[in-house]
Amino acid sequence: MLIVFSGLPGTGKTTLAYELARRLNAVYLRIDVIEQAIRDAGVLAGDVGSSGYGVANAVALSNLGLGHCVIADGVNPVRESRAAWQTVALAAGVELVDVEVICSDRQEHQRRVECRTGDIPGLTPPTWRSVMAHEYEAWAQAPLSVDTANLSAAEAVERLLAHLGR
Repeated sequence: MLIVFSGLPGTGKTTLAYELARRLNAVYLRIDVIEQAIRDAGVLAGDVGSSGYGVANAVALSNLGLGHCVIADGVNPVRESRAAWQTVALAAGVELVDVEVICSDRQEHQRRVECRTGDIPGLTPPTWRSVMAHEYEAWAQAPLSVDTANLSAAEAVERLLAHLGR
C-alpha cells in the first residue's frame, strides 16, 4: 500500500504521517528531508524543483516492490506530483491512499506555522506569508481529508487506521 500525505505546511501532515508510519512499521519518505539532502549535496545550483519528488517516487517504488507499505509526506501541491504517486502505485500494483491534511481554523494554522521550530538541519521553516502564497491546486478527485483543527494527532491517526482497516 502507498499512502501519500498532502497539504500545506503547518497543517499537521508530518506529525500524522510519521506516527502512522511508526504504527504500521512502514517506510517513511519525507520530501523535506530528501530536498534538503539534495541542497546539502550542492548538486543543483538553485531550487531543487521536482528532484525531491522524483527521488521519493523511485525509492517508494523500490520499497513497494519489496512488499513494504510506504508513507510519503509532502505538500504535493500540483496535479503532476499527485499523478506521479498514482503512477508509482500502478507500477507496483498496490493500492494508493491519498490523504489531504488541512487545518480549517486559520488562526490555529497560522499559530502552528509561526511557532514551529525546524527539525531538519539547514532547512528554514516557512513563514505564514510563504504558506499563504504557496501554490496549491484543487484536487481532480477528492482525497481522504483529515482536518486537524478539531482533532488531536492521536485521534486523527486512529481515524486513519480505522479507514485503512487496521
